[in-house]
Amino acid sequence: MKHKSAEGDIKKHYNRLKLEKSPYLLQHADNPVDWYAWGPEAFEKARKENKPIFLSIGYSTCHWCHVMAHESFDNSEVARLMNEVFICIKVDREERQDIDNIYMRVCQMMTGSGGWPLTILMTPEKKPFFAGTYIPRESNHGRLGMLDLIPRIKEVWSTQHDEIINSADQITEKLNMIAQSSSGSKLDKSTLKAAYDQLNGRYSEQYGGFGTAPKFPSPQNLLFLLRYWQSTNDEKALRMVVKTLQSMQNGGIYDHIGYGFHRYSTDSHWLVPHFEKMLYDQAMLAMAYIEAYQATGIKEFEETAKQIFTYVMRDMTDKKGGFYSAEDADSEGVEGKFYVWTEEEIRQILKGEEADLIINVYSIDKTGNFRDEATGENTGANILHLDRSLTEVAFNKESVDGLKERVEAARQILFAVRNKRVHPHKDDKILTDWNGLMIVALAKGAQAFDEPKYAEAAKRATDFILTSMRREDGRVLHRYRDGHTAILANVDDYAFLIWGLLELYETVFDVDYLRTALDLNSEMIKYFWDEQDGGFYFTAEDAEELIVRQKEIYDGAIPSGNSVAVSNLFRLSRITANTDFEDKANKIMLAFSKEVESAPSGYTQMMVALGFGIGPSYEIVIVGDPEADDTKEMLNSLGKHFIPYKVVLLKHADQETADITRIAEYTEYHSSFDGKATAYVCLDFACKMPVTNTEEMLKLLNVSSSK
Repeated sequence: MKHKSAEGDIKKHYNRLKLEKSPYLLQHADNPVDWYAWGPEAFEKARKENKPIFLSIGYSTCHWCHVMAHESFDNSEVARLMNEVFICIKVDREERQDIDNIYMRVCQMMTGSGGWPLTILMTPEKKPFFAGTYIPRESNHGRLGMLDLIPRIKEVWSTQHDEIINSADQITEKLNMIAQSSSGSKLDKSTLKAAYDQLNGRYSEQYGGFGTAPKFPSPQNLLFLLRYWQSTNDEKALRMVVKTLQSMQNGGIYDHIGYGFHRYSTDSHWLVPHFEKMLYDQAMLAMAYIEAYQATGIKEFEETAKQIFTYVMRDMTDKKGGFYSAEDADSEGVEGKFYVWTEEEIRQILKGEEADLIINVYSIDKTGNFRDEATGENTGANILHLDRSLTEVAFNKESVDGLKERVEAARQILFAVRNKRVHPHKDDKILTDWNGLMIVALAKGAQAFDEPKYAEAAKRATDFILTSMRREDGRVLHRYRDGHTAILANVDDYAFLIWGLLELYETVFDVDYLRTALDLNSEMIKYFWDEQDGGFYFTAEDAEELIVRQKEIYDGAIPSGNSVAVSNLFRLSRITANTDFEDKANKIMLAFSKEVESAPSGYTQMMVALGFGIGPSYEIVIVGDPEADDTKEMLNSLGKHFIPYKVVLLKHADQETADITRIAEYTEYHSSFDGKATAYVCLDFACKMPVTNTEEMLKLLNVSSSK
């Protein structure tokens, strides 16, 4: 609400959200809607005034959240009605995933679909009776608008109040029934085969990826397929991975000028993206490109992974070491404006042959390929993409390396020009779970490419979380922004951070990271484990009590905490020789087996974990001087190859400094032969004779040393 003072200046009216730290909530701080943040004050007021609650859930880089805010929440008439009829609550889904998970499930249950902005109407007791997503200001095309919906809700709340309360009770009861996990039969190799068959059935031979538009990267599908290929030698599984990764890195879903991946493709062939960039996509996709490079040696996969890291380290890293959450799709109110180019712009910036080169390489033309969202008309702007790889462009004309140098020189010029444009909004909050995924990716990159700067970036982020995102009692917190930490960590925060610590240990071999992983794992079991049915709840036992305490297993845009926890537990079991961890992993899989068996391809991170449990898996202990060349050679060779089901421990040849023996007691009697780096390899609970030669070690691991 804006009103003029006597002098005629416009003064902004701010609501309670002005006091919040969430970028999303702050975006709505000057709405004329009398927003509350989620908390007891709002619910108490709703009870006292007997008003329903209007719950709006979104996130700061959500395009349709912006549209609904502009159309309705900034509109004085809609705001007047909302303030009259409801107590209005705003929630940032990235801060409060626990709330979002519950009410998104309600929306899917009631409407058959979901998305953001998520709109829920509920009683003061938090029980929902209406669910939807984007609601226009005015009714059109059969879709009820806010100006008609609100008076209707006002009427039924006063005339049919008992029916609404009864309906809300029934919905809540059904939600609690759904939340009860029911175990089925034990997951096994047939489950992996079923997941593969389902992905194969949805695979696009022409464009790669799975299903039709809109098309999401779904990198955990690719992580699973790489493992399936390795264990079965099914070449089709590898072809699916290679084709999908190549199509994505060539397509418009990839930012060819500034690097990094956009959220998803609106078409089936990866051309027109939803331009938002999320940290978790960069992390998961970097993992997929790294592992595909390890498996195939395809140089472009290494280049793409490194470019993702360039983007994240340049644009998405806080000076304290943590990683920011996202960048918006919109700038100056237009989706994609920051990223697209006209042919005329290219010719003004680059001269002669260099302009022709970029226009040819990135398929730029006068008519453009980017349509106006509102009118559907062509704008003349182009989303840069490769119709052919640079190798194909260079064919019989010049060397590929020479072409790449010319393209890179032109890219740097275009990047400098683009950098002067109005940038999309950046969500600079730091989330423990998404940072955990990025730490994993950087650690994997450091191993695969023998690149210390990636290990250093992973360490800085890890150390930041462990020192700045914990309470005084050591409990992990979910969000940091602007010097403030808040919100008790959820199971994803723990699982992904533990995963990051395990990968980081296997990169820098600092035993403190391994010890912390074990401590956090104990904490996670203490506060999240379901003693009755197995599996981890999403929220801690001492977290805020909501209408249902859920367990998440679906591997969607990011993996579920339970799926990642299974892998972590298998690894910790192998590292420590403590079979209790493996028992827990098996109990998680059994707890969700009925759900997983119904559609295994929806749980591909769980399939990755199941593959570890089935094996073959390796335990590798290297004894040597960490600074010696032979030790480094052994460790580097492990990073270059695709050996997904393994744990690696480094024991300093000097027994007095071998801290690892306090965690893995079985390493006490491992020693080096003749002062050389010595590898001890165990496969499926059977140990081989120790070797002092890298090639011999790789033979024991069933990989070629030719790479």
